[in-house]
Amino acid sequence: MKNNFRTLLFLCMSLVLFNCTKVDEISGDVEINDFVWKAMNAYYLYQDQIPDLADRRFNSQPELNNYLRSFTTPNELFLNVLHDRPTTDNKSTLLNDYNLIRSPSIRTSTTHGVEYGIIAEPGSATNVIGYVQYILPNSNASIQNIKRGDFFYGVDNVQLTRSNYNNLLEGASVSFELNMANFNGTIVTPNANNVPLTKTTYTHNSVFMSKNIITGSKNIGYLIYNNDFSSNYLSDVNTTFLQFKSQGVNQLVLDLRYNIGGGSFATNINQIASMITGQFKDQPFIKKRWNSKAQSWFELNQPDSLMINYTDKLYNSTPINSLELTDVYIILNGSSSSIELLINSLKSYINVHIINSQTTDGNNTGSITLYNSIDYDSIGKSTNHTTAVQPIVLEYLNNDENTFVDGFMPDITICPDEDVLNLGVLGTTTDPILKEVIDFVNGIPPNPPRFCNSNNFQHLYNSVRSQQLIDTGVFIKQDLPNTN
Repeated sequence: MKNNFRTLLFLCMSLVLFNCTKVDEISGDVEINDFVWKAMNAYYLYQDQIPDLADRRFNSQPELNNYLRSFTTPNELFLNVLHDRPTTDNKSTLLNDYNLIRSPSIRTSTTHGVEYGIIAEPGSATNVIGYVQYILPNSNASIQNIKRGDFFYGVDNVQLTRSNYNNLLEGASVSFELNMANFNGTIVTPNANNVPLTKTTYTHNSVFMSKNIITGSKNIGYLIYNNDFSSNYLSDVNTTFLQFKSQGVNQLVLDLRYNIGGGSFATNINQIASMITGQFKDQPFIKKRWNSKAQSWFELNQPDSLMINYTDKLYNSTPINSLELTDVYIILNGSSSSIELLINSLKSYINVHIINSQTTDGNNTGSITLYNSIDYDSIGKSTNHTTAVQPIVLEYLNNDENTFVDGFMPDITICPDEDVLNLGVLGTTTDPILKEVIDFVNGIPPNPPRFCNSNNFQHLYNSVRSQQLIDTGVFIKQDLPNTN
């Protein structure tokens, strides 16, 4: 974040008096708190709504020092200057040790390859029954006699109960047998099928499933993506889009119902959007709106930094394989900041059809990591401590100046829990959700479910949901002005 913008006017207006003071006026006992306060004063999106962050709150550095000493820890200070937490701001974070910041790694797990759910057995106060949600490709389970929609009642001939299912299925045992059963919604009937399973170290496929579905004049690319939205998988997703392109795909169904979520960077989401489109290169993908004083400075000094434009290159300069679509269908089951940003930004240019069990949360803000240095970059940061802050610093808008604080309502409403008696086969129209979407693509009006969970099953556990990452929001990388 090195640059030549060192004007005294900006320093004294946007960072007030305190960054213009002599270093020796910042007492060592408040160094961390001083950094936290000044970072939040300069860039926190809601700075003008926090009285203790007001530019004229303190008349001198010694007066600020006295205020900072009233907080036992930096985190206590940080929490004190957040706006309407957790309702409005549930994303800003203080890190006690920035060395723990890690780029997302390739997703691996120790698993037998069965993703499953657990429901209470009807009529029993203790017994439970498991159902297979899907099988991981190339896992141990993929070579066994087990498939999506199968049921199991025991492990090594021990009945699954509310108190033991987690230990039996997720405990230390490397190998075991699943005791399978038939289930009609009321009665569990053990059958003769016992499935041997062995846990191994498993690397999850970048793309869980991709296939071409032709129905009438519609050539649909169907993509199930279950991983996070880091740059780790963009190259493989781009390869999948090349396959779609060679197949002449003119519609895309992006199935994210089993996605583990997590945070991301806006540039990654831009690259995914550029694969879906491609006809809008160099046009605004997102616009950034900072707090009023930071926004004014960027408009004057770095106006280009207030936009991220559609691109035709991946992070590693590989050409993006673009489909130039006008319609995309996105299947969700909940909310994701990354996907909300994708939806909002695409909506300025193409039709985005949302299939979901709820209105999304409306997490329309972006964050940045700030370190204790002259420009808040990691380069040149203080070696006296390891504290960093990741505050919300901006709102995301699309090219039409629309944000998404109210979230997105679904065009097709689905149930939060799939019908365990009718899961169908993924990637085919026996899957009720995919069938509904394909009908919608073909112009058949959606038929929302009259009842969800009509059998009143009690859903106790889902192995996919247990792997979902904390949604830390969508981050940006930004050159910030030098404060020396």
